[in-house]
Amino acid sequence: MPEILVLDAATVRRLLDFDALTDALRHGLIELSSERASVPPRNAAFSGAGLLAAMPGYLPGAGLAVKLVSVFDGNGTQGLPSHQAVILMFDPETGSPMAIMDGTYITAVRTAGAAAVAGLALARPNSTSLAILGAGVQAEAHLAAFSRSFNLTEVRVAARNADHSAALAHQSSVAGVRKSFEEAVRGADIVCCCTNADSPIIRREWLAPGTHVSSVGRGAELDPGTVGAGSVFVEWRGAVTSPPPAGAVELQGLDPAAVIEIGKVLAGTAPGRMSPDQITVYKSTGHAVEDAAAAALVYARARAENAGVTVTL
Repeated sequence: MPEILVLDAATVRRLLDFDALTDALRHGLIELSSERASVPPRNAAFSGAGLLAAMPGYLPGAGLAVKLVSVFDGNGTQGLPSHQAVILMFDPETGSPMAIMDGTYITAVRTAGAAAVAGLALARPNSTSLAILGAGVQAEAHLAAFSRSFNLTEVRVAARNADHSAALAHQSSVAGVRKSFEEAVRGADIVCCCTNADSPIIRREWLAPGTHVSSVGRGAELDPGTVGAGSVFVEWRGAVTSPPPAGAVELQGLDPAAVIEIGKVLAGTAPGRMSPDQITVYKSTGHAVEDAAAAALVYARARAENAGVTVTL
């Protein structure tokens, strides 16, 4: 029977190096857009209170993995995260299970890491001001990721809960709380939307020329004006052609040819930002290649350091 390495949340957090992760994410996104990865659209079962999604994928150089992630937006009232996940890794040559690891932390950090990778390709190189809309898990992960990727001199945090905003802003010496989303957005070089909002939280008229907008929420964070005015970049064209929860709510009905896969920009086969005044929009739906890339890094370090617990099924 196969031996499986089990890695808990604390071990995953310790082993996942952010700089190595961004390199792996860049590779994964390029492989995806080059059609060398095998990843079907995710599917989900709905319980009424939330959903359970399955995200399998094969990424050359990383391996074969599947993430099972539950999304229950009401969990905050019970002190639980809205997203909870596990990732299973399989031997790509035999199909034998190799590892099971916590995927909740990986989901947070790979989403923010991919957004930062996209930001480096699409935002103006001299971007120094960041607006973060939201103050939850993703907002915290984005603050860390963009602070490492850009030379930020100002971070503006805005959320519906003032206490949460203050707690997040306290994590950065250059961060401060803004009273409204509009106040945070106006004049910012980069805007990160990190909420579970079901209706738009930004408006086109708030955006200065040249702003880069990043959105990772499952709901309709972006207003039609922003989507229409900006050059839209995605992880995969399925964000337009697949209905939610695989595709993006705000991009339904768009011409697939009107969006650009960020992997093509990273590979140099498609244009990114073409002028200082161009508004760029990165809309993330999350992707299995990102999970596979992160899990492979954790697994390799765990084996090298003899970390985790091995069990036999």
